Amino acid sequence: MAFELILAQLALAGAAATGPAVLADFEAHLARYDSATEALQQWCQARQIGHGPIRARVVGAQSSDPPAKMRRILDLAGDEKLGMRNVRLSCDDTVLSVAWNWYAPSRLTPEMNAALANSDVPFGKIAGALRFRRETIDVTSGPVENCPPDTISAHRALLRLPSGEPLAYLIECYTAANLAQH
Repeated sequence: MAFELILAQLALAGAAATGPAVLADFEAHLARYDSATEALQQWCQARQIGHGPIRARVVGAQSSDPPAKMRRILDLAGDEKLGMRNVRLSCDDTVLSVAWNWYAPSRLTPEMNAALANSDVPFGKIAGALRFRRETIDVTSGPVENCPPDTISAHRALLRLPSGEPLAYLIECYTAANLAQH
């Protein structure tokens, strides 16, 4: 009986260690990529979460009155437009992330802007040809404001063009679905 109790305790300890270990692996995986889309696509396939491409499904209406700080963060001129996309990034039917993306449309090609307005292709895939680099601003364990309750990690990041000019500001809420074993 004592032996069985010890085995049960060891099994529980192993299960408890798996969650944080998988989360640490997930965070390390995200950190290796400038594009969250590319990172999620690779993660989705490796973890067998799904087989299809990552899709960006629009969550809500586009903001008509963007926060003033976004214009400052993206170094936009007074008359320069600010774009915004609030999406759920999914692999098949599994939501991996809910994201807010404020961006400078003037720094994208007309084709990229049209694709952002009219498709479910994620920003990272559309703008990837610009060779942006990602600067992580902060990573928070669990949800931040407006994240879904099952958020395991929230990231704030800035995407910069090779010239150093800001392209986009992101808030990303990664869901517990990323940690599921399949």
